[in-house]
Amino acid sequence: MQRKIGLILAGGGARAAYQVGVLKAIANILPRAAPSPFAVVCGTSAGAINAAALAMNAGNFRSGVKQLLSFWKDFHAENIYRSDPVGAFSNSALWLAGLLLSFMGIDKLNHVSLLDNSPLKRLLKETLPLDRIQQSLDAGYLHALGITASGYTSEQSVTFYQSRPDVQPWKRAQRIGLPARIEIDHLLASSAIPFLFPAIRINREYFGDGSMRQMAPISSALHLGAKQVLIISMGQSNLEPPARTRVTNHPSLAQIAGHTLNSIFLDSMEVDLERLRRINHTVSLVHEERRSQTPLAHVDVLVIEPSQQVDAIAKRHVANLPWSIRFMLRGVGAMSSSGANLASYLLFERGFCRALIELGYRDAMKRREEILAFLDTDKMPDGAA
Repeated sequence: MQRKIGLILAGGGARAAYQVGVLKAIANILPRAAPSPFAVVCGTSAGAINAAALAMNAGNFRSGVKQLLSFWKDFHAENIYRSDPVGAFSNSALWLAGLLLSFMGIDKLNHVSLLDNSPLKRLLKETLPLDRIQQSLDAGYLHALGITASGYTSEQSVTFYQSRPDVQPWKRAQRIGLPARIEIDHLLASSAIPFLFPAIRINREYFGDGSMRQMAPISSALHLGAKQVLIISMGQSNLEPPARTRVTNHPSLAQIAGHTLNSIFLDSMEVDLERLRRINHTVSLVHEERRSQTPLAHVDVLVIEPSQQVDAIAKRHVANLPWSIRFMLRGVGAMSSSGANLASYLLFERGFCRALIELGYRDAMKRREEILAFLDTDKMPDGAA
């Protein structure tokens, strides 16, 4: 595999359904039996699950996308976390009790999260035979898979990667890359949204959602060998920001929590993209004969992000959440118009996921020629070996 194109799948809970729509469009653009055009695949949070599915099926890209579509298009919250009254309320009660006891200096229950995501663990074990990742590597269809999680003790952003032998570990300020055989726990750790889902122990440390403290989300793909990157982001820098208006009501807890999650999932990608574009501009100013003498290199990047406000889509579907979850969210204001942002991260319901898949598909198809040029499909094989 000569050209190393990287695919970066960012986090965002249920919002990651948008990625599946974009990938569906790319699969339709490529020849039917084509292998994956992405030698390097990096995933964070829910994007880690999508990345693993693609890596398993790197020999037939359309097959991998088809598996993701079947995975996402019929989702219900109960597939991800316990939404039955006993499971939802008992876990929440334990979480609140643990919080109270922690204030009293008793740490017996401080490991409890607001939601129980054991259904997700069962689903991943049933549907993702991760041993096929190594088969993709051995066959040459894949160069590396990177899954990023955040260490609660070390406070480092850790990219666990499974790769070809030539990839070397790396260490930078607050971020490292470690070789590993990717397992279900890596995916659960990367997608463990803080407070909502429990931390996962890997080796000697507990890990949470990889979007936390991920200051340079593009760098992992470059460390793993990518020379150009396609990013499917949930950021919406292409849309006009909402108008600044005078407000009189204090923001609800849901509004504050949603704002916090947006900061975790979206801000670092936009900052890193701005940094990359600045480096590309700097490299363009260096004479071609001297570029080999600088550690900087130009990296082609293509970003695909939603063309509509995801919050607005969530508002139309939030009533589809199980009543137990709606009851809990209503208490913090997440069922109101201003709180739909928080609810969108937990909206693993068919209507919302299908709406995002369709949006991702339309957004990507509108940029069909741009994607074809980026992937340079003329140099791709017609089918898997």
